[in-house]
Amino acid sequence: QNVKSERGSDIKEHAGSIANINSSASNKERINRWESALSMFSEKPLLGFGPGTYPFQYAPYQKEENLTRISTYHGDKGGVHSEYLKPLSESGLPGLVSFLAVILITIWTAFRVIYRSSDKSISILAASLMLGLLTYYIHGFVNFFLDTDKTSALFWGMTGMIVALDLQIRKEQKHPNQMSTTADKLPEKK
Repeated sequence: QNVKSERGSDIKEHAGSIANINSSASNKERINRWESALSMFSEKPLLGFGPGTYPFQYAPYQKEENLTRISTYHGDKGGVHSEYLKPLSESGLPGLVSFLAVILITIWTAFRVIYRSSDKSISILAASLMLGLLTYYIHGFVNFFLDTDKTSALFWGMTGMIVALDLQIRKEQKHPNQMSTTADKLPEKK
């Protein structure tokens, strides 16, 4: 029986499987990975085991009572399933603090753009980008996808767009008379 078939076929069964830690091998394995990451952190809290090493280092930190039929000792079946525990186990406390700093600074910058922009469309764009990132920040507690190119491009691209909007607004506020819109540059119609 594979993991997909344990989840059921309708939305009610899917929702019920989210909190099922008694019989869902996937959910139990997630807890196994999280506890292994915390054990790794407790052993090397300052520098961790090194970037990208979690899949190859967590096996000895698994507890017998947490092992499932999908557990492995070979580092070949996924990672820690948490955007927050991965840097904590791989880079220690500085890794987690750095990731949290990126999140907090991005949110703060987005709010600054939203409230300082005189252009409503810029404020709406910044709010949309921030809400998109917030969903990922929340989802990051139970999954890790920044190692995939598609998710990473979206994550860092949206973060970069917020920063670019902030830089544009700062420039406009510093030199309000020198900034002109595209409409100002167009020739007048006769």
